[in-house]
Amino acid sequence: MIKKIYLLMAVSLTAVPATFAQQKTTASDTVRLITAPTNAKKTNSLDIHFNGFAFLDDHEYDALIPLRKTISGTRTTIDLGLNVDSSDHFVVGTNALHEFGGKPYFLKADPVAYYSYTGEHWLFNAGEFPRQDLLTQYPRALLNDTMQYYRPNVEGLLLRHKNKFGYETGWIDWISRQTPTDRNQFMAGELGTFIPDPGHAFYISHFFLFEHNAGSKSDTAADIQDSGGAQLRLGLDFSHRTLFDSLKFEMGGMLTAHRTRSLYQFQASRGFVASVYMSYRRFSIFNEFYKGDPNYLTFADPFYSKPIYNRLDFIYTAFLGKHLKGQFILGLHQSPARLTDSQPGFKVTYDLGRRTLTRFSD
Repeated sequence: MIKKIYLLMAVSLTAVPATFAQQKTTASDTVRLITAPTNAKKTNSLDIHFNGFAFLDDHEYDALIPLRKTISGTRTTIDLGLNVDSSDHFVVGTNALHEFGGKPYFLKADPVAYYSYTGEHWLFNAGEFPRQDLLTQYPRALLNDTMQYYRPNVEGLLLRHKNKFGYETGWIDWISRQTPTDRNQFMAGELGTFIPDPGHAFYISHFFLFEHNAGSKSDTAADIQDSGGAQLRLGLDFSHRTLFDSLKFEMGGMLTAHRTRSLYQFQASRGFVASVYMSYRRFSIFNEFYKGDPNYLTFADPFYSKPIYNRLDFIYTAFLGKHLKGQFILGLHQSPARLTDSQPGFKVTYDLGRRTLTRFSD
């Protein structure tokens, strides 16, 4: 049943570009087409995009000793984009990971290949495309931020609608295709923010995530696991309304559930979440608190398996330029009987933007 639901979702999302194409010829478009010369040619362009980041993330966890490790390396992305018009784009490239001291030099190279429709209110991506700025709003309790190191791309579909009241995003990401040796795994979800009165501080954010883990073709009797979670948060955004550049408060509830179909049905966990973020010039502080039942999601931050947990991040932006940003981050973790766990780190991000190589006509 679950597979049928997500197959229907995939088919529906795939049909979106055709719908967009039909909607492009609006009243204003008709006027533009009529007034244009009959021998006018549509101009296309080819551009290049280069970006990436270097990172050092030291996990000093006494509460999670098996997960103590230092993550360090670079992610480098380069791609070419064919812009058919202002709305339709085709992008092909690669996103390569090198871990410092690792062999081979590129431990993993993820393909980048997708179609993107960008309209005034709509965004639709299909293929292998970066999750950065699209899904990185997820709380760590649902999706760990370390996914950006090892799984920076979504492999599937994403649809987003945005207006003055906020945005809504639906997506599906295939993690593993079923083969004689590999399991069938995918994630899907929805997230968004609603601003009832644009221009005022109050907003509502929500996040939903579903994970499916089935057997391989040679082991069809393997246990099928399903898990998922949701958060509903009420927020206040006082950014640029006080002496702080950013000042946000959020609080809400969290629900997760997991099951192994052959062993037990869904077991639920419930909890309370709250966070505050403030920044002034180059200094930022982010504090996140959780209290409730332990949670067991595959790609979530493992600290949320604790019944009570607090994380306090101190962030200093050491240098900031048009295409470059470098930050020192010190994360302090407090959980039962472990109040001194830490996570120092440093991250440099660079993005040269999309640069046009050539323009040509049909």
